[in-house]
Amino acid sequence: MRSEAESDYVDFVTHHANGLCRTSYLLCGDWRRAEDATQEALIRLYRLWPRLQRKGSVSAYARKVVVSTTLDALRRRSSTELVGGDSYFAAEPDPSDPLAMLENRLLITQALAELPERQRACVVLRYFDELSVDETAEVLGCRPGTVKSQTLRALDKLRLHPALADLTDFAGLGG
Repeated sequence: MRSEAESDYVDFVTHHANGLCRTSYLLCGDWRRAEDATQEALIRLYRLWPRLQRKGSVSAYARKVVVSTTLDALRRRSSTELVGGDSYFAAEPDPSDPLAMLENRLLITQALAELPERQRACVVLRYFDELSVDETAEVLGCRPGTVKSQTLRALDKLRLHPALADLTDFAGLGG
C-alpha cells in the first residue's frame, strides 16, 4: 500500500475504531470480544483498503464486517456453550466502559442481550449507530422491510421489559 493510502487508513482507524468497537460491544456485551471483532474487521479493511477507498464504501464495509464478525462469534459461542452458561453481559460494568456514564447501562444491555441477535443488531444499528433503515439493511444483508419488522418486534419487547419500565429515556426509543 502506498504511503498516502496507508496514512488514510491510519486516519480512518483513528476516527472510527472506537465507534466500531462500541457497536460490537452492544451486540455481544463483552469488551474483549468486541475488541477482537473490531481488530478482525480492521484487518479485513486493510487488505481491501485501496479498492474500498476508490468505491467510497469504507465506513459501510467496516460496519458490515464488524457486525458480521461479532454475530459469527456469538453463534460459535452459543453452539459450544452449555445451557445455563455465563451471559455475555457481565453483572458488573467494566470501568473502561464508555456507556458506564449512563445510569441504567446494565439494565439496557441486559435487555438487549435477551433479544434475538437479528433484532438486537437492528436496534443497535438504528438507534445507537443512528443508521437509516436502508443503511441497516445493507449492513445486515437483508431488505429494508426486514429491518423495519425486526426493529418493531425488538422495540415492542424492550418496551414491555420489566427492568426498562421506569426508564423514560428508553421508553421513547423509536417511538
